[in-house]
Amino acid sequence: MTRPRSSGPSRARRPRLFLLLLALGAGASCAAPLAIPPAAVVAQARVVPSYSARLDVSLRGPELRARTRVLLAFRRPDGLRIEIPGPTGARLVAVARGERLWAVFPAERAVYEGAARAEDLESLLGVALAPPEVMDLLTGVPSPRLRAYRARWGTALPRQIDATLPDGARLKARVEDAEAPATSLGEAAFTEPVHAGYRTIDADQARALWSAR
Repeated sequence: MTRPRSSGPSRARRPRLFLLLLALGAGASCAAPLAIPPAAVVAQARVVPSYSARLDVSLRGPELRARTRVLLAFRRPDGLRIEIPGPTGARLVAVARGERLWAVFPAERAVYEGAARAEDLESLLGVALAPPEVMDLLTGVPSPRLRAYRARWGTALPRQIDATLPDGARLKARVEDAEAPATSLGEAAFTEPVHAGYRTIDADQARALWSAR
């Protein structure tokens, strides 16, 4: 005589399993970067007064290829700070403020001074963007001078950025721990870095110092 199939435990588990998978899928969906964020999120990101984040940056340009960790902060309208960390401290601290640009190399006791223009940032960092354009790029507003731009968003700010710069260089950035507004930033973050007694170097020497492996 054939026994009737049991429908209790196995069928009872299926709805619970389905709900668990559905919840996991929803959680992954919320955590994943968004290609098209809500309009209100974009509008808010465009006007953030200050910003700080850790970036993993890859740059492939006509004269420079580099991959590095970057600590970046800005305060509108004209304050930009970029640090490249090293094993025992900052390898590079670059600050743009107003019309001035300073880049100091503490371990080398060297300093580069220039103007806060796209040309000078290109010579120093290989990124042919003016400080306001860098701020916009990080907050989802592509400069019209970019050849291409794509951002994938988190809940409030871009988390992944892929841009082709005016000179054809390809810039990719993965953003971590972005904060906007950046409440921890003080005035000292955007003042001329200390470099008393440092030797003066040109842009080519400065770029070689931070990009050398």
